[in-house]
Amino acid sequence: MRSLRRNAGEHTAALLHRRRFPSPFTPQPPTVKQLAFDFSVATAPAYDNFVVGRNAELMQRLRDLPRTPDDERFLYLWGACGSGRTHLLQAAVTAFRAAGARAEYVPCAPDTDFAEPLRALDAVAVDDVERLGDTAQISLFSLYNGLRGTGAALIAAGNVAPMRLALRPDVVTRLGWGLVYEVHGLTDLQKAEALAEHASVRGFTLQPDVTKYLLTHARRDMPALLALLDALDRYSLESKRPVTVPLLRELLAAGQK
Repeated sequence: MRSLRRNAGEHTAALLHRRRFPSPFTPQPPTVKQLAFDFSVATAPAYDNFVVGRNAELMQRLRDLPRTPDDERFLYLWGACGSGRTHLLQAAVTAFRAAGARAEYVPCAPDTDFAEPLRALDAVAVDDVERLGDTAQISLFSLYNGLRGTGAALIAAGNVAPMRLALRPDVVTRLGWGLVYEVHGLTDLQKAEALAEHASVRGFTLQPDVTKYLLTHARRDMPALLALLDALDRYSLESKRPVTVPLLRELLAAGQK
């Protein structure tokens, strides 16, 4: 069994003390079901919990966006499913709001209406533009022009580069006028390295077989993987068992019930 970890010794000692002296008023450790629920709700998207990988230039551009000149505040991000573009759009909205700006995240649907109130905001993040129907595309075109007129920021995202979008030519042109970035998803090796680093910060070593099982049997986006790793660490401490594949199987099975 692994030794007690840094930052965990006092916590575990307290648990052992409670087990020796049970009391109806003593809070009970979370059950495996509760821990499974914990990892099913991923941490809110932020720049600090995005694993950068090959996206360093894009990350810097997004961080600088609230202070960027008006004519450089339109970005288009594209990438495959799971690359992290939705995470970045939601994180950008959070960052704008933290800076005191008015910002909204808008997930697209065929009938999305980019209503007039959006045009009064300081920043709008529009996700999955490839889903927009004809009328919604006209509405996005109007939003683009309105935000450009006020110096606001628009961050749009889709599954392909602008010129490959099956949208109206005038909308495609507008989306491609600003800066365009491909969001590069992490390779399995980069995910494994990020998970190992996260485990090390929490005070334990993540064995290769556990990492392999994580990457083949759990959701593959990094926020979900990190949340699962946190829950697995807590379950290991509560049950006084090492982080192994069987322990991980138990946690995943509880999450499916």
